[in-house]
Amino acid sequence: MLRRAILTVFPTLVTALCHTSGVRVVEPAPNGADSAMAIIDAFQQCGHNEASHRGKVVFKNDTYHIKSVMNTTGLSNVDVDLQGTLLWDDNIPYWLNHSLPVGYQNQSSAWLFGGDNISWVGHGFGTLDGNGQVWYDFVNGTNNYPGRPHQITFTGTQNSYFSGLRFVQSQMWTMTLIHSSNVLLESIYVNSTDSKQEVGFGFSSLNTDGADTVYADNITFRGWTVDNGDDSIAMKANSTNILIEDCRFYTGLGVAIGSIGQYPDTFEYIENVTARNIEVHGMRYGAYVKTWTGVPSGYPPNGGGGGLGYAANLLFSNFTLHGATGIFALTQCTHYNDASGDCDTSQFQVRNLRLEDWTGDCTSDVVADLQCSAASPCTGFEIDGIDIIDTVNNTAPSNYLCDSVVGPTGFTCTGEPWEENSR
Repeated sequence: MLRRAILTVFPTLVTALCHTSGVRVVEPAPNGADSAMAIIDAFQQCGHNEASHRGKVVFKNDTYHIKSVMNTTGLSNVDVDLQGTLLWDDNIPYWLNHSLPVGYQNQSSAWLFGGDNISWVGHGFGTLDGNGQVWYDFVNGTNNYPGRPHQITFTGTQNSYFSGLRFVQSQMWTMTLIHSSNVLLESIYVNSTDSKQEVGFGFSSLNTDGADTVYADNITFRGWTVDNGDDSIAMKANSTNILIEDCRFYTGLGVAIGSIGQYPDTFEYIENVTARNIEVHGMRYGAYVKTWTGVPSGYPPNGGGGGLGYAANLLFSNFTLHGATGIFALTQCTHYNDASGDCDTSQFQVRNLRLEDWTGDCTSDVVADLQCSAASPCTGFEIDGIDIIDTVNNTAPSNYLCDSVVGPTGFTCTGEPWEENSR
């Protein structure tokens, strides 16, 4: 209480002290108490600096228990050094009632973090632990459970660098980058896997995306390792100039474009996405694209449709598959609330997409399953350099299943797609 009074009465003095030393070391709260306020205070005092005199916030090689939401946005010219572990509390009722709005799909977050010219390093061992198993057990396969928080949301973040961080057992999506630009994230490790259930559409680690971009431009993911139960990295509304390279992905669904087209009559886009030099281990696909149907049903996050716009200039290059169940897929038939059909109604167009130089093995005879919408057919699709073995038959996959694909280059459609996507 006394410390809070000092901060209130002498805010300029506290700022000056931080600027004099340049460094603020965050002390973990004793006996496992909540460290959130100490973290917030550290960023309030040392997270807002002129470019000529950067601040620094240091987390010691210790465990910081996080029992309440944090908002540390609007930062500038600050270095973050994470040497220990941030461990989130398992008080599910608290988080369901207090998680902070992300600003998209009615999603929420445990920590809003952001600003300009931030550098955050974890040295390969600095860890954010979401205590996710309690969430996987609690939601038990329920999609987008209301109030279930993302581990961290980088919001309003520009010209920033994140390196050597570990994210384990995230509560939901590991991270969201929203309203952000010019960000490099490299040498990042993500592991959000259910220790009790096998991966499948009924598994409880659903929604544990490695990262999602929304209203984001010029974002680079380099040297990531992701082992999870959903999208490895996903691009959503208004994501442009995204590079994913030199990554290893395990267990989940693949690199995802979407889902998108969820808001009726709203124009959104995804453009200039490159994923290259990607290793895929035991996943459903190497990459896939998903848009909502053109017929709205319910409301986000577990409903929607009828959105407008496009995804264009998408390159998936040099993928190596190890034990994947499929190779590449596109569906414009995403819906929820037990809806079905309307797969030819989406007016969201996918165009100028290229797959090149894919190798390895899988358990499918289908190279690409392309369910495009007749209301806005796919154009400019190219596939070249596929050298993959179907280990079921020990043959090269030869089927390209297509609906409403105009003028394909490098492949010939051999049949119609066989499935809808209810998620």
